[in-house]
Amino acid sequence: MKRGSTIFLKIAVFLIGTPALALCIFGLYYLANHPANPEYAHILYPIVIIMYVSAIPFFVALYQAFRLLNYIDKNKAFSQISVRALQRIKYCAITISILYVIMLPFVFFVAELDDAPGLVIVGMVPIFASMVIAFFAAVLQKLLQEAIDIKSENDLTV
Repeated sequence: MKRGSTIFLKIAVFLIGTPALALCIFGLYYLANHPANPEYAHILYPIVIIMYVSAIPFFVALYQAFRLLNYIDKNKAFSQISVRALQRIKYCAITISILYVIMLPFVFFVAELDDAPGLVIVGMVPIFASMVIAFFAAVLQKLLQEAIDIKSENDLTV
């Protein structure tokens, strides 16, 4: 494959990571130090901590996606390293989902105090989004593994 054919996707990965990094540096820090209602600050801290912790698997998954795009550029798309990259993306998405499930009771408590039931639905969006990514990565991983197996069978036949 021609080098640079995945440049658009690499730029997209970079553009996804930049606002997330800015949110981690500025947004969550500001939220922790200036809560909208100071009475909820003790409930807000576990939410902010979990959001910071969930940034780690998020950036690991972005890095793995960037590496996967580099493998595609180097004609190594059908290799075990690509399968491992998809597996890591899957595990990162599952980790993010688990972290946000742990955070959901705190969000529910804030929603109960603030009388905002829609906040619970908003808190569930990252859970379902990361599970969709995990299932998609698992399907791609399985398809890629089957393609590698078929390719290795054909290489042995010839």
